Amino acid sequence: MAKGTAEQCGVVEECYELMLAYAAKGLPREGSGPGAEIRPVLERVAEAIGGLLGAGPSEGGTGEDPPHRLRDFLAVVDRDARDSLAAIEVVLAQPVISSQLVDNLNASIHLRALLTDLFLLGDVLK
Repeated sequence: MAKGTAEQCGVVEECYELMLAYAAKGLPREGSGPGAEIRPVLERVAEAIGGLLGAGPSEGGTGEDPPHRLRDFLAVVDRDARDSLAAIEVVLAQPVISSQLVDNLNASIHLRALLTDLFLLGDVLK
């Protein structure tokens, strides 16, 4: 996995953990208590996911296309990244981001699918 891609995957995982913590706070709006700044976290994860779109490792760093099975899975990762990004962007478009809204985002099958994809991809490429 390219270094930049690995870093973006790490950002997605880290931000998801921060999103879980925010959701657990039960805040009616962002900025309403200590550690309640969720918008920069969502912007950061959106940027990382955007960087994953269309990115794919080449086999062994040789510049060759990955084997077709890996290439097919990378298409799944790309699709899940696009779906996750759409969900994050709709949350970012809201004037108020409550803990409940982030909790629903965290529960999104799209975001969970992307996280699982990234865990699997990381293991496959080790």
